[in-house]
Amino acid sequence: MSKLLDSFWRAVAYCLHPRVIALSVLPLVIMVVLSLGLGYFFWEQALAAVRASLEGWELLGSAARWLEGLGLGNLQVVLAPTILLFLSIPVIVIVALLFVALLMTPAMVALVAERRFPGMERKKGGSLLASLAWSLGSTLLAAVALVISIPLWLIPPLILILPPLIWGWLTYRVMSYDAMVDHASAEERREIFRRHRGSLLGIGVLSGYLGAAPSLLWASGAMFIAMAPLLVPLAIWLYTLVFAFSSLWFAHYCLAALEQLRKQNNALAPDLPAQAAIESIAYETRPASPDAAAPAPLPAPGAPGSQP
Repeated sequence: MSKLLDSFWRAVAYCLHPRVIALSVLPLVIMVVLSLGLGYFFWEQALAAVRASLEGWELLGSAARWLEGLGLGNLQVVLAPTILLFLSIPVIVIVALLFVALLMTPAMVALVAERRFPGMERKKGGSLLASLAWSLGSTLLAAVALVISIPLWLIPPLILILPPLIWGWLTYRVMSYDAMVDHASAEERREIFRRHRGSLLGIGVLSGYLGAAPSLLWASGAMFIAMAPLLVPLAIWLYTLVFAFSSLWFAHYCLAALEQLRKQNNALAPDLPAQAAIESIAYETRPASPDAAAPAPLPAPGAPGSQP
């Protein structure tokens, strides 16, 4: 628990570093441009598709007529935009996480290593291609889990549990791998995953709940559809900051765990050069064995083979 809290407060402090603030601008700009561009070109078509799907449900049509009888017909007008906004949440969360992992995490891990672990050896236990494959594979699994769990979201407690858990698992998989890909060897990375899996998953789940907080803005955007162009960039910025903080949290925890693992391995491993020198000295100074062959005596004067 002390390691979790220590890495947590260090991550909070590093979020205020000018380099981290500057790094958060690039994913934000890319995400805002993509979101507004896709919304400009495809919003009306997507809205029409959602409305057509809603009109095909007889139960929903009866509910809409009942609302019109109560004077609440305006709720039907905002229903399709609301559904479309909420369907966009998982996509934006996953894309924001991937952008932060690819564009911010390597630089922030380097910042943590430079300031806190300047002498740590870089063993290059992975590559950019391996990191990308790991992130995409984990994202695919998380997307499948989100789609499968959507019917369970209708149960009130589960909508507050399942999405943050899935996002937390995805954050744990992506961020912890990227935090060690440059410094740890493959064996060290697997050993840290084995020893600290519970703590790393806990960091991911807490980060998932923090990532769910910006969704409150989407709820406001559902009620005030006209404010969506302003609320979407604000929500994306909050997602970027949350995932940047998560990346720093994982970097501090994983690099500290890697340093501790190497200290333990060095303490257990013998000092091979010193041990070899000691063995060599012991071999040279040990007494001769009784069974060793004695030197041949010199021949007596006048004996055959003796020199005159």
